[in-house]
Parts: sequence; structure tokens; C-alpha cells
Amino acid sequence: MGTIPGSPDERVLVVVQLGGGNDGLNTVVPFQDSNYYKSRPAIGISADKVLKLAKNSTIGFHPQLAGFKELYDDGMMTLIQNVGYPNPNRSHFKSMDIWHTADPTATGNGWLGRYFDSECCGFDASGKPTPEPMAGIAIGKEAPLAMQGHVSKPIGFESADLFQWLGSGVDKNLAPAYEQINRRGPGERGEEQSSAGFLMRTAMDAQVASDQIRKAVAQRSLVQYPGNELARQLSMVSSMIRAGLKTRVYYVTLGGFDTHAGQGGENGRHAQLMQQVGSSLKAFYDDLKKQGNDGRVLTVTFSEFGRRVAQNASGGTDHGAAAPMFLLGPMVRAGVVGNNPNLNDLDAGDVKYQIDFRSVYAGVLEQWMKADSGKILQGAFKPVQVLKQI
Repeated sequence: MGTIPGSPDERVLVVVQLGGGNDGLNTVVPFQDSNYYKSRPAIGISADKVLKLAKNSTIGFHPQLAGFKELYDDGMMTLIQNVGYPNPNRSHFKSMDIWHTADPTATGNGWLGRYFDSECCGFDASGKPTPEPMAGIAIGKEAPLAMQGHVSKPIGFESADLFQWLGSGVDKNLAPAYEQINRRGPGERGEEQSSAGFLMRTAMDAQVASDQIRKAVAQRSLVQYPGNELARQLSMVSSMIRAGLKTRVYYVTLGGFDTHAGQGGENGRHAQLMQQVGSSLKAFYDDLKKQGNDGRVLTVTFSEFGRRVAQNASGGTDHGAAAPMFLLGPMVRAGVVGNNPNLNDLDAGDVKYQIDFRSVYAGVLEQWMKADSGKILQGAFKPVQVLKQI
């Protein structure tokens, strides 16, 4: 295991978004609850197929989550049950925005963007905030709202080949002009010069980031990753961590969890997604361990909501409410937080939330990232105990 660092500058957070609303009950299966099987006669996971957390457990993982089971057995996982928020919204877009902004009104900047603004910004000679150019990196078609700050903006790309400096024809002219402006004192710079300097610094930061990222992901991984999209993203993240990029937060996304029809139980669409999630994150931590970086990296998974308890007429599940979250890494307080879902006491057919997702964020911010969660989340939330006592 890599040494667990004490400085926030050395610590890395990886966020894994499971887009579409992951079915929590078929991810963490309450196989001893008869209500589960009554509600899901066609898609319930057979008790003898469940990967039980321990000999006397009443819950277990989907049979395709073997990678998760290994991480759990190795003390590398915290499973947090029944995570949600009051008056849950069952719209994909609205609920995802709520999770991204940590705000029930789904307005304002992203929670990670506010973290960047608060903890990852300096100031130039004129007093303007200057964000760290590579504080946040997202892999996907667009950078998520969660990482958008008032000042800080994340880097976003689908592949390193697509993320490259597009100003190569003019970059040779940037450095001399940039240096000339910087040689002047603050009082000598007019507004136009300050704006020009800002644009040049931004352009040069983009060029440096492009070069560093493409060089980093060109490295061959130390382990064999599965051949799926989430694994591809995580292998790039691992390569960037190995290369020593000064990035605090990486963000990856796997979609396809909106299983209204043909969800399946032990096999089918949801089972394929479970296999991707479990095998990809296991390979990711195997890779980090070989690097000696596993102790630096905390991973958080989330989905915008769970699914309804009862299956629908199409052999799937509709939009629900509370669902489990997972924290991964050798620094986490391993085990289960929260009670099993109470299937006798539902919220309009959905699992009731017990733990506010902002309490999980607060634990991550305060204990791992050493940041003021009240300031960033714009409210007081009792932090979930994220880290084990070291």
C-alpha cells in the first residue's frame, strides 16, 4: 500500500458518475428480505448467487461485482446505504444538477468548482484570482457542472488525442509578449495589458496542460485493464496520477443505467454495467498500488437516484430515490455505513433516504481534502466518517 499523504496537495479525489440512475437494490442486494423478491419476481438476484459481504451478512453484491467484492474484502471500501436528499426529484436532469451543485434548487456553481475556487486559486499582481490550470480534469464529452466554479473551470476531453494545443501556429509569439508584460510593474499595466496578459497566460497554460496530459496518457499501464469505456477512462486517470500531474480531482462517467425495460437480474443490461464497474475499479486500484500511489487516491461513486423497489411491466425499474454510494481506497473506514433499506417503509414506492449526500461530500471535503465543507457546501452537514483512524 502506498503511503497515505497528509497534505491536501498530495491527495487526489476521483469521482465516478453512474449516469441514468443505478439500481441500488440489485447492486447491494437485501437477499434475506422477502419483500425484495415479492417486488422483483423476474429481476431479483437469487440468494445463492449474491456475493455475500460476510458469512452472516444479510446483504451482498450483484454476482457481476466480483471486483467490488475483492476490494471490500481487502478493506478498501466503504458502502454507504440509503443516500439521497429530502423531497427527491425523479427527473434525470434536475436530480443530477442537485447532486452536482449540492443544492436542492439545482442552481449556482458546482460543489467541486466551489472547492477549486476556495482552495486552488492564487492571485496575480493586480489582485485577480488565478486558478490552478489543472486542478480539475474531467474525461467525457463535456466538463460536468460539478466542477464548474465561479473562477475555476476544469479541463475536459474524451481522449488525449483530441485534447491538444490548437494554437501551435501562434504559440511561438506568445512567450516574448507574455514576458514583456510580466516585466512591467502592476502600476504600469493598463486594463488592456492586464487582459492581454491574462489571455496569454491562459493560452500558455492550455499548451502546457495539453503537452503534459498527452505525454502522461501515452504511458503503458502497469496492469491489464478490461476492454470497456469506464476502464479506458480510469486507465487515463491512473496514467496522469503516475505522471505527477498537479490535479486534485478527476471525474469520469459511465452511462446506461436508465433501465426501464429489460433490466435483467443476474444477467442482462444491468449485469453488464455491474461487471464494468467492478472490474474497472479493481484494475484501477491494482494499477495505483503498483505505482505506489494507491494511498493518495480516494474514489467516490454516485448516481443521481436509485430505482423503484417494484419492477415494472417491461421487466425493468423506474426512477426512484435513495441508493448506495461507495468510497474506495486504502484510507477509507472499511465496512457498511447505514442500515439496510426498509422495504416495509417506502417513499411512494421508493427507498427512503437516511443519509444526505451532502454529508458524504462534507466528510470527503473535511477529512480527505482538508477543506471547509460549510463554506463550500453553503450549509452545515454532519460529515460521514470517511477515513479510518490512522
